[in-house]
Amino acid sequence: MDTVLEQQRRLHEERERIEDGLMREKMLKKNTVRERINCEHRMSQLLDRSTACATKLISLYEDKDGLRQEEIMAMSGMDEFAEFYRKLKQLRDHHKKYADDTEEPLEMEFLRLDEERKNPPEELQNVVHFTDEEGYGKFLDLHEIYDQFLNLKQMEKLDYLTYLKTFDHLFEIPKEKKNADYKRYLESMGDYLAGYLERTQPLVDQHALLGQIKKDFTEKWTKGTFPGWKKDTGSVMIHTGASLDLSAFFSPEELMSLGLDRLKSALQALGLKCGGTLEERAQRLFSTKGVPLERLDPALKARTKQGKELDEKHEEIALLEAQVYAYIELLGEQRASTYENVERRMARTAEELQEEEEEEEEEPQPESESEDEDAVPYNPKNLPLGWDGKPIPYWLYKLHGLNVSYTCEICGNATYRGPKAFQRHFSEWRHAHGMRCLGIPNTAHFANITLIADALALWEKIKTLKVRERWLAENEEEFEDSIGNVVNKKTYQDLRRQGLL
Repeated sequence: MDTVLEQQRRLHEERERIEDGLMREKMLKKNTVRERINCEHRMSQLLDRSTACATKLISLYEDKDGLRQEEIMAMSGMDEFAEFYRKLKQLRDHHKKYADDTEEPLEMEFLRLDEERKNPPEELQNVVHFTDEEGYGKFLDLHEIYDQFLNLKQMEKLDYLTYLKTFDHLFEIPKEKKNADYKRYLESMGDYLAGYLERTQPLVDQHALLGQIKKDFTEKWTKGTFPGWKKDTGSVMIHTGASLDLSAFFSPEELMSLGLDRLKSALQALGLKCGGTLEERAQRLFSTKGVPLERLDPALKARTKQGKELDEKHEEIALLEAQVYAYIELLGEQRASTYENVERRMARTAEELQEEEEEEEEEPQPESESEDEDAVPYNPKNLPLGWDGKPIPYWLYKLHGLNVSYTCEICGNATYRGPKAFQRHFSEWRHAHGMRCLGIPNTAHFANITLIADALALWEKIKTLKVRERWLAENEEEFEDSIGNVVNKKTYQDLRRQGLL
């Protein structure tokens, strides 16, 4: 029932609301990788919808059937009021006939999208599918590609961690090893990386990306500067051979005096095979003396067609390598995160891996992320809470030694987790207050002492040492008699009272 002008108005309104939605998606705060990926996928869907609207608008403005022009002429004619009432009557008849039909306005649709953007329901948490190994766009899952690499013949066998570090060093592989199996391996890797890029970065125009890759590759391939595929210097002389007049030579031995390079050039000029030793080249060239080219033995001719086919196959393989290089450059962050993740997992012990698996089995799936934020988090192992209010990872818990508890009797049997907190508590108020209650100064002598009996015993020992080291005038003060003898104060007074001085 909509007229052409009404369709155009609706399409323009839809495009404006799409632009507003894109602006809101752009300004939305994205704290996690999951939120960023979901946001970009929503933006990609809005862009596709905007493109479809623009295509319809262009078709309506072209007005190939002339309906738009007729509608404009009817509205701007001499009897515009009659046209208006005719349109009004058509609208009333339509709504009377289809009274139960209701159409949702665009405003309500985009309001609902805005609400889902702020509080996404559970079914919209995973907009795109990722494997468990990929961690929803955080890491790469190259295990299948790695298995194909191990099945390639004449390739050095690498462990998975080393493979992650060097799998894009395709230029280091010799050209002789780049066969049909290697091409299928590259195709599998390119398909996976392209699909992964589409899932993690949906706003990247892959058609334009592939066009740019092919353009850059063609330029480098023509110049012979593509990594790992530099052209042989000898191939330059294939079409530049210099012909040789054989009438002046009467034996292959005379031709041998010209040297390898001159014979090779002459053979190339005739389109013959130019390899072999000096004697073979001379015999091959001398056998053509007085024989027309069309009567030459086909076995002597160079296989130029096979060479071209081989170059085409090499070019296809090199183009696949160029695509892999471009994809890895765009996925550099995920590639580095994958290497660190695999390295960290390989460094764990069997007990830690088993404990982690048990923890994952015990951990229930959250019903919804929109639950009350003040709810108590699930923490069966009683792990400390991080800055976000959630339990810290178990490997970090063990790394800091938080699984070891220390009890201090001086602090009232207080318990401290980890050696760092235990060492820090000796300078805190609780321990200092306990030492004052015992009448002991909180000095460095009492570091790492947590029992009251040990602290008191050490304090008694320290006091005894201090008494021994105290300065006594009777024993330490020195006097000198008339002869010049030096004695302490007590001895001096005794001798003086006896009149011996």
